[in-house]
Amino acid sequence: MAKISIQNVSKVFGPHPKQALELAAKGVSRADILRKTRTTVALFDISLDITDSELLVIMGLSGSGKSTLLRCLNGLIMPTTGRILVDGEDITTMNDQKLRHVRHRCFGMVFQNFALFPHRTVLQNTAFGLEVMGIPKADRLKKSEEVLERVGLAQWKNSSPGQLSGGMKQRVGLARALALEPEVLLMDEAFSALDPLIRQEMQDELLALQEDIQKTIVFITHDLNEAFKLGDRIVLLQDGTVVQTGTPENILQAPANDYVARFVASADASQVLTAASVMKRSEDVAVLGLDGPRAALRKMRAYSIASLFVLDRHRRFVGVINAADAKQMVTEGRSDLTEITSTDIVTVSPDTSVTEIVPLMAELPYPLAVVDERRRLQGVIVRGLLLGSLVEHSKGGANAA
Repeated sequence: MAKISIQNVSKVFGPHPKQALELAAKGVSRADILRKTRTTVALFDISLDITDSELLVIMGLSGSGKSTLLRCLNGLIMPTTGRILVDGEDITTMNDQKLRHVRHRCFGMVFQNFALFPHRTVLQNTAFGLEVMGIPKADRLKKSEEVLERVGLAQWKNSSPGQLSGGMKQRVGLARALALEPEVLLMDEAFSALDPLIRQEMQDELLALQEDIQKTIVFITHDLNEAFKLGDRIVLLQDGTVVQTGTPENILQAPANDYVARFVASADASQVLTAASVMKRSEDVAVLGLDGPRAALRKMRAYSIASLFVLDRHRRFVGVINAADAKQMVTEGRSDLTEITSTDIVTVSPDTSVTEIVPLMAELPYPLAVVDERRRLQGVIVRGLLLGSLVEHSKGGANAA
Protein backbone atom coordinates (compact mmCIF):
# COMPACT_ATOMS: atom_id res chain seq x y z
CA MET A 1 0.00 0.00 0.00
CA ALA A 2 1.25 3.48 -0.87
CA LYS A 3 2.14 5.83 1.96
CA ILE A 4 0.13 8.54 0.20
CA SER A 5 -2.29 7.87 -2.64
CA ILE A 6 -3.58 10.84 -4.64
CA GLN A 7 -6.68 9.82 -6.57
CA ASN A 8 -8.21 12.02 -9.29
CA VAL A 9 -7.54 15.19 -7.33
CA SER A 10 -8.64 18.56 -8.70
CA LYS A 11 -8.58 21.95 -7.00
CA VAL A 12 -10.22 25.13 -8.27
CA PHE A 13 -10.37 28.61 -6.78
CA GLY A 14 -13.29 30.80 -7.73
CA PRO A 15 -17.08 31.08 -7.94
CA HIS A 16 -17.85 28.37 -10.51
CA PRO A 17 -15.92 25.17 -9.70
CA LYS A 18 -18.30 22.76 -11.44
CA GLN A 19 -18.31 24.73 -14.70
CA ALA A 20 -14.51 25.12 -14.58
CA LEU A 21 -13.94 21.39 -14.13
CA GLU A 22 -16.36 20.55 -16.95
CA LEU A 23 -14.42 22.85 -19.27
CA ALA A 24 -11.09 21.37 -18.12
CA ALA A 25 -12.39 17.88 -18.88
CA LYS A 26 -13.10 19.05 -22.44
CA GLY A 27 -9.52 20.22 -22.85
CA VAL A 28 -10.16 23.96 -22.51
CA SER A 29 -7.00 25.78 -21.42
CA ARG A 30 -6.58 27.15 -17.93
CA ALA A 31 -6.41 30.72 -19.26
CA ASP A 32 -9.65 30.35 -21.21
CA ILE A 33 -11.41 28.80 -18.21
CA LEU A 34 -10.35 31.75 -16.06
CA ARG A 35 -11.59 34.21 -18.69
CA LYS A 36 -14.96 32.46 -19.07
CA THR A 37 -15.69 31.58 -15.43
CA ARG A 38 -13.45 33.79 -13.26
CA THR A 39 -12.31 30.50 -11.75
CA THR A 40 -8.75 29.15 -11.64
CA VAL A 41 -8.08 25.45 -12.13
CA ALA A 42 -5.03 25.00 -9.89
CA LEU A 43 -4.95 21.18 -10.16
CA PHE A 44 -6.82 18.88 -12.51
CA ASP A 45 -7.37 15.13 -12.24
CA ILE A 46 -4.05 14.22 -10.60
CA SER A 47 -3.47 10.60 -9.61
CA LEU A 48 -0.19 9.56 -8.00
CA ASP A 49 1.08 7.08 -5.42
CA ILE A 50 3.96 8.02 -3.12
CA THR A 51 5.74 5.06 -1.58
CA ASP A 52 7.18 4.72 1.90
CA SER A 53 10.72 6.19 2.29
CA GLU A 54 10.61 7.70 -1.21
CA LEU A 55 12.14 11.09 -1.93
CA LEU A 56 9.68 12.43 -4.48
CA VAL A 57 10.35 15.75 -6.21
CA ILE A 58 7.47 17.76 -7.64
CA MET A 59 8.56 20.40 -10.10
CA GLY A 60 7.27 22.73 -12.75
CA LEU A 61 7.23 26.38 -13.74
CA SER A 62 5.76 29.06 -11.46
CA GLY A 63 1.99 28.65 -11.31
CA SER A 64 2.05 24.99 -12.31
CA GLY A 65 0.36 23.89 -9.07
CA LYS A 66 3.33 22.54 -7.10
CA SER A 67 2.65 24.23 -3.77
CA THR A 68 -1.10 23.70 -4.04
CA LEU A 69 -0.56 19.97 -4.49
CA LEU A 70 1.84 19.85 -1.54
CA ARG A 71 -0.68 21.56 0.74
CA CYS A 72 -3.41 19.18 -0.36
CA LEU A 73 -1.35 16.26 0.96
CA ASN A 74 -1.82 17.27 4.60
CA GLY A 75 -5.18 18.94 4.22
CA LEU A 76 -4.04 22.56 4.53
CA ILE A 77 -5.87 22.93 1.22
CA MET A 78 -8.76 20.58 0.57
CA PRO A 79 -9.28 19.29 -2.98
CA THR A 80 -12.42 20.28 -4.85
CA THR A 81 -12.78 16.71 -6.08
CA GLY A 82 -10.87 13.48 -5.57
CA ARG A 83 -9.37 11.63 -2.62
CA ILE A 84 -6.06 11.70 -0.75
CA LEU A 85 -5.31 8.56 1.25
CA VAL A 86 -2.64 8.59 3.97
CA ASP A 87 -1.92 5.06 5.14
CA GLY A 88 -5.22 4.09 3.55
CA GLU A 89 -7.30 6.79 5.32
CA ASP A 90 -8.99 9.48 3.25
CA ILE A 91 -8.11 12.87 4.74
CA THR A 92 -10.77 14.61 2.63
CA THR A 93 -13.50 12.96 4.73
CA MET A 94 -11.97 13.64 8.17
CA ASN A 95 -13.36 16.12 10.68
CA ASP A 96 -11.08 18.90 11.95
CA GLN A 97 -10.01 17.00 15.07
CA LYS A 98 -9.04 13.83 13.18
CA LEU A 99 -7.27 15.88 10.50
CA ARG A 100 -5.18 17.74 13.11
CA HIS A 101 -4.24 14.40 14.65
CA VAL A 102 -3.08 13.06 11.27
CA ARG A 103 -1.09 16.24 10.59
CA HIS A 104 0.70 15.99 13.94
CA ARG A 105 1.34 12.27 13.58
CA CYS A 106 2.34 12.11 9.94
CA PHE A 107 3.54 15.42 8.58
CA GLY A 108 6.38 17.86 9.12
CA MET A 109 6.81 20.94 6.92
CA VAL A 110 9.94 22.87 5.95
CA PHE A 111 9.39 26.23 4.28
CA GLN A 112 11.44 28.45 1.99
CA ASN A 113 11.47 31.43 4.36
CA PHE A 114 12.74 29.55 7.47
CA ALA A 115 9.79 30.89 9.60
CA LEU A 116 11.91 31.18 12.77
CA PHE A 117 10.94 33.26 15.81
CA PRO A 118 13.66 35.93 16.23
CA HIS A 119 13.10 36.24 20.00
CA ARG A 120 13.60 32.50 20.59
CA THR A 121 16.89 30.59 20.70
CA VAL A 122 17.74 27.89 18.20
CA LEU A 123 16.77 25.26 20.78
CA GLN A 124 13.47 26.98 21.55
CA ASN A 125 12.65 27.32 17.86
CA THR A 126 13.36 23.64 17.36
CA ALA A 127 11.10 22.71 20.26
CA PHE A 128 8.22 24.94 19.17
CA GLY A 129 6.15 22.23 17.47
CA LEU A 130 6.52 19.95 20.48
CA GLU A 131 5.47 22.82 22.73
CA VAL A 132 2.29 23.33 20.68
CA MET A 133 1.55 19.62 21.08
CA GLY A 134 1.78 19.97 24.87
CA ILE A 135 4.96 17.90 25.34
CA PRO A 136 6.52 18.59 28.79
CA LYS A 137 9.39 21.08 28.68
CA ALA A 138 12.16 18.70 29.76
CA ASP A 139 11.11 16.11 27.18
CA ARG A 140 10.78 18.55 24.29
CA LEU A 141 14.14 20.19 25.01
CA LYS A 142 15.85 16.79 25.24
CA LYS A 143 14.35 15.71 21.92
CA SER A 144 15.24 19.04 20.30
CA GLU A 145 18.87 18.76 21.42
CA GLU A 146 19.03 15.32 19.82
CA VAL A 147 17.81 16.54 16.43
CA LEU A 148 20.08 19.61 16.55
CA GLU A 149 22.98 17.20 17.02
CA ARG A 150 21.76 15.26 13.99
CA VAL A 151 21.72 18.37 11.74
CA GLY A 152 25.04 19.68 13.07
CA LEU A 153 23.78 22.61 15.15
CA ALA A 154 24.25 21.37 18.72
CA GLN A 155 26.82 24.05 19.52
CA TRP A 156 24.46 26.78 18.33
CA LYS A 157 21.49 25.76 20.45
CA ASN A 158 21.58 28.91 22.61
CA SER A 159 22.11 31.30 19.70
CA SER A 160 19.42 33.51 18.23
CA PRO A 161 18.36 33.15 14.56
CA GLY A 162 19.99 36.51 13.80
CA GLN A 163 23.40 35.00 14.53
CA LEU A 164 22.98 32.23 11.94
CA SER A 165 23.72 32.00 8.23
CA GLY A 166 20.95 31.17 5.76
CA GLY A 167 21.98 27.54 5.59
CA MET A 168 22.04 27.25 9.37
CA LYS A 169 18.57 28.80 9.63
CA GLN A 170 17.27 26.21 7.18
CA ARG A 171 18.83 23.48 9.30
CA VAL A 172 16.87 24.81 12.28
CA GLY A 173 13.69 24.63 10.20
CA LEU A 174 14.53 21.05 9.27
CA ALA A 175 15.35 20.19 12.90
CA ARG A 176 12.01 21.65 14.04
CA ALA A 177 10.20 19.38 11.59
CA LEU A 178 12.27 16.31 12.55
CA ALA A 179 11.67 16.90 16.26
CA LEU A 180 8.04 15.96 15.68
CA GLU A 181 9.19 12.57 14.33
CA PRO A 182 6.94 12.85 11.27
CA GLU A 183 6.46 9.98 8.87
CA VAL A 184 6.38 12.40 5.91
CA LEU A 185 8.45 15.55 5.35
CA LEU A 186 6.91 18.18 3.07
CA MET A 187 9.56 20.61 1.80
CA ASP A 188 8.32 23.61 -0.19
CA GLU A 189 11.16 25.27 -2.14
CA ALA A 190 13.19 24.68 1.03
CA PHE A 191 16.58 25.59 -0.44
CA SER A 192 15.65 28.17 -3.07
CA ALA A 193 16.46 31.20 -0.86
CA LEU A 194 20.02 30.00 -0.22
CA ASP A 195 23.21 31.00 -2.00
CA PRO A 196 24.29 28.43 -4.64
CA LEU A 197 27.15 26.90 -2.62
CA ILE A 198 25.07 26.69 0.57
CA ARG A 199 22.23 25.24 -1.46
CA GLN A 200 24.46 22.45 -2.77
CA GLU A 201 25.65 21.73 0.77
CA MET A 202 22.06 21.49 2.00
CA GLN A 203 21.17 19.13 -0.86
CA ASP A 204 24.09 16.88 0.08
CA GLU A 205 23.11 16.99 3.74
CA LEU A 206 19.49 16.12 2.95
CA LEU A 207 20.60 13.08 0.96
CA ALA A 208 22.92 11.99 3.76
CA LEU A 209 20.15 12.53 6.31
CA GLN A 210 17.70 10.51 4.24
CA GLU A 211 20.13 7.59 4.25
CA ASP A 212 19.83 7.68 8.03
CA ILE A 213 16.17 8.53 8.72
CA GLN A 214 14.47 6.92 5.68
CA LYS A 215 11.45 9.24 5.72
CA THR A 216 8.95 9.77 2.95
CA ILE A 217 9.93 13.19 1.58
CA VAL A 218 7.98 15.30 -0.90
CA PHE A 219 10.23 18.09 -2.14
CA ILE A 220 9.03 21.02 -4.24
CA THR A 221 11.44 22.84 -6.53
CA HIS A 222 11.56 24.69 -9.84
CA ASP A 223 15.29 23.96 -10.22
CA LEU A 224 15.88 21.08 -12.62
CA ASN A 225 19.36 20.11 -11.46
CA GLU A 226 18.20 20.13 -7.84
CA ALA A 227 15.32 17.85 -8.78
CA PHE A 228 17.61 15.48 -10.68
CA LYS A 229 20.09 15.39 -7.81
CA LEU A 230 17.57 14.71 -5.05
CA GLY A 231 14.67 12.79 -6.53
CA ASP A 232 14.12 9.05 -6.51
CA ARG A 233 11.27 10.03 -8.82
CA ILE A 234 10.22 13.33 -10.35
CA VAL A 235 6.70 14.56 -11.08
CA LEU A 236 6.51 17.31 -13.69
CA LEU A 237 3.47 19.59 -13.58
CA GLN A 238 2.18 21.89 -16.30
CA ASP A 239 -0.88 24.09 -15.73
CA GLY A 240 -2.04 21.93 -12.85
CA THR A 241 -1.73 18.56 -14.58
CA VAL A 242 0.92 15.83 -14.43
CA VAL A 243 2.75 15.61 -17.75
CA GLN A 244 5.38 13.04 -16.76
CA THR A 245 6.44 10.94 -13.79
CA GLY A 246 9.66 8.94 -13.69
CA THR A 247 13.22 8.66 -12.49
CA PRO A 248 15.59 11.50 -13.42
CA GLU A 249 17.23 9.22 -15.97
CA ASN A 250 13.87 8.24 -17.52
CA ILE A 251 12.86 11.85 -17.92
CA LEU A 252 16.20 12.96 -19.35
CA GLN A 253 16.39 10.11 -21.85
CA ALA A 254 12.71 9.91 -22.84
CA PRO A 255 10.83 13.19 -22.28
CA ALA A 256 7.08 12.65 -22.67
CA ASN A 257 6.44 15.72 -24.83
CA ASP A 258 7.95 18.94 -26.14
CA TYR A 259 7.24 20.78 -22.88
CA VAL A 260 9.27 18.24 -20.90
CA ALA A 261 12.01 18.21 -23.54
CA ARG A 262 12.34 22.00 -23.32
CA PHE A 263 12.22 21.82 -19.54
CA VAL A 264 15.10 19.35 -19.33
CA ALA A 265 17.16 20.99 -22.07
CA SER A 266 19.27 22.83 -19.49
CA ALA A 267 19.87 19.77 -17.33
CA ASP A 268 23.40 18.78 -16.41
CA ALA A 269 23.44 15.27 -17.85
CA SER A 270 26.41 14.30 -15.70
CA GLN A 271 24.23 14.75 -12.62
CA VAL A 272 21.60 12.37 -13.97
CA LEU A 273 23.27 9.69 -16.09
CA THR A 274 24.56 6.66 -14.24
CA ALA A 275 27.12 3.99 -14.91
CA ALA A 276 24.35 1.66 -16.10
CA SER A 277 23.31 4.12 -18.82
CA VAL A 278 26.80 4.78 -20.25
CA MET A 279 28.46 1.35 -19.91
CA LYS A 280 28.69 -1.32 -22.57
CA ARG A 281 28.40 -5.03 -22.02
CA SER A 282 31.78 -6.69 -21.85
CA GLU A 283 32.39 -10.10 -23.36
CA ASP A 284 36.15 -9.54 -23.63
CA VAL A 285 37.16 -11.09 -20.31
CA ALA A 286 39.49 -13.80 -19.07
CA VAL A 287 38.21 -16.46 -16.69
CA LEU A 288 40.54 -17.87 -14.06
CA GLY A 289 40.99 -21.62 -14.38
CA LEU A 290 39.82 -21.59 -18.01
CA ASP A 291 42.00 -19.02 -19.75
CA GLY A 292 45.75 -18.75 -19.75
CA PRO A 293 48.00 -15.95 -21.03
CA ARG A 294 47.84 -17.09 -24.70
CA ALA A 295 44.01 -17.06 -24.65
CA ALA A 296 44.06 -13.67 -22.96
CA LEU A 297 46.36 -12.24 -25.64
CA ARG A 298 44.14 -13.63 -28.42
CA LYS A 299 41.15 -11.82 -26.90
CA MET A 300 43.10 -8.59 -26.57
CA ARG A 301 44.12 -8.78 -30.24
CA ALA A 302 40.56 -9.61 -31.32
CA TYR A 303 39.11 -6.60 -29.48
CA SER A 304 42.12 -4.28 -30.10
CA ILE A 305 42.63 -3.64 -26.41
CA ALA A 306 45.71 -3.59 -24.20
CA SER A 307 44.14 -4.89 -20.99
CA LEU A 308 41.55 -7.47 -20.03
CA PHE A 309 39.22 -7.86 -17.07
CA VAL A 310 39.53 -11.12 -15.13
CA LEU A 311 36.61 -13.06 -13.61
CA ASP A 312 36.47 -16.16 -11.48
CA ARG A 313 34.47 -19.26 -12.47
CA HIS A 314 31.36 -17.75 -10.82
CA ARG A 315 31.65 -14.68 -13.07
CA ARG A 316 32.68 -12.52 -10.12
CA PHE A 317 35.03 -9.68 -10.89
CA VAL A 318 38.64 -10.27 -9.79
CA GLY A 319 40.78 -7.62 -11.47
CA VAL A 320 42.66 -6.71 -14.65
CA ILE A 321 45.68 -7.94 -16.60
CA ASN A 322 47.68 -6.12 -19.26
CA ALA A 323 49.19 -7.32 -22.52
CA ALA A 324 52.82 -6.78 -21.50
CA ASP A 325 52.51 -9.02 -18.44
CA ALA A 326 50.65 -11.69 -20.43
CA LYS A 327 53.43 -11.73 -23.08
CA GLN A 328 56.03 -12.10 -20.35
CA MET A 329 54.16 -15.10 -18.95
CA VAL A 330 54.11 -16.79 -22.36
CA THR A 331 57.83 -16.18 -22.77
CA GLU A 332 58.57 -17.66 -19.36
CA GLY A 333 56.22 -20.62 -19.84
CA ARG A 334 53.93 -19.72 -16.96
CA SER A 335 50.15 -20.10 -17.14
CA ASP A 336 48.43 -19.00 -13.90
CA LEU A 337 46.80 -15.61 -14.58
CA THR A 338 46.39 -14.91 -10.86
CA GLU A 339 50.13 -14.12 -10.82
CA ILE A 340 49.66 -11.07 -13.04
CA THR A 341 46.12 -10.02 -12.08
CA SER A 342 45.93 -6.60 -10.43
CA THR A 343 43.12 -6.82 -7.89
CA ASP A 344 43.37 -3.45 -6.15
CA ILE A 345 41.56 -1.47 -8.84
CA VAL A 346 38.67 0.96 -8.95
CA THR A 347 35.14 -0.28 -9.67
CA VAL A 348 31.74 1.40 -9.53
CA SER A 349 28.17 0.20 -9.04
CA PRO A 350 25.55 0.55 -11.81
CA ASP A 351 23.85 3.47 -10.04
CA THR A 352 27.01 5.58 -9.65
CA SER A 353 26.48 9.00 -11.22
CA VAL A 354 28.56 10.20 -14.14
CA THR A 355 29.58 13.16 -11.98
CA GLU A 356 31.55 10.72 -9.82
CA ILE A 357 32.79 8.69 -12.78
CA VAL A 358 34.41 11.51 -14.79
CA PRO A 359 37.22 12.26 -12.29
CA LEU A 360 37.80 8.53 -11.76
CA MET A 361 38.25 7.94 -15.49
CA ALA A 362 40.81 10.75 -15.75
CA GLU A 363 43.23 8.80 -13.56
CA LEU A 364 42.66 5.22 -14.75
CA PRO A 365 45.08 3.51 -17.16
CA TYR A 366 42.37 0.97 -18.06
CA PRO A 367 38.57 1.02 -18.60
CA LEU A 368 36.28 1.29 -15.58
CA ALA A 369 34.53 -1.89 -14.42
CA VAL A 370 30.88 -1.73 -13.36
CA VAL A 371 30.01 -4.43 -10.81
CA ASP A 372 26.92 -5.27 -8.78
CA GLU A 373 26.68 -5.93 -5.05
CA ARG A 374 27.85 -9.52 -5.59
CA ARG A 375 30.91 -8.35 -7.57
CA ARG A 376 29.52 -9.68 -10.85
CA LEU A 377 30.69 -7.72 -13.86
CA GLN A 378 27.81 -5.74 -15.37
CA GLY A 379 29.69 -3.75 -17.98
CA VAL A 380 32.62 -1.52 -18.81
CA ILE A 381 33.00 2.22 -19.32
CA VAL A 382 35.64 3.58 -21.68
CA ARG A 383 36.48 7.26 -22.09
CA GLY A 384 35.11 7.55 -25.62
CA LEU A 385 31.81 5.96 -24.62
CA LEU A 386 31.47 8.27 -21.63
CA LEU A 387 32.22 11.44 -23.57
CA GLY A 388 29.94 10.32 -26.40
CA SER A 389 27.01 9.87 -24.01
CA LEU A 390 27.50 13.34 -22.54
CA VAL A 391 27.74 14.93 -25.98
CA GLU A 392 24.67 13.06 -27.21
CA HIS A 393 22.54 14.30 -24.33
CA SER A 394 23.83 17.86 -24.61
CA LYS A 395 22.93 17.86 -28.32
CA GLY A 396 19.51 16.44 -27.49
CA GLY A 397 18.90 19.29 -25.09
CA ALA A 398 20.08 21.88 -27.61
CA ASN A 399 17.82 20.45 -30.30
CA ALA A 400 14.85 20.44 -27.95
CA ALA A 401 15.51 24.02 -27.00
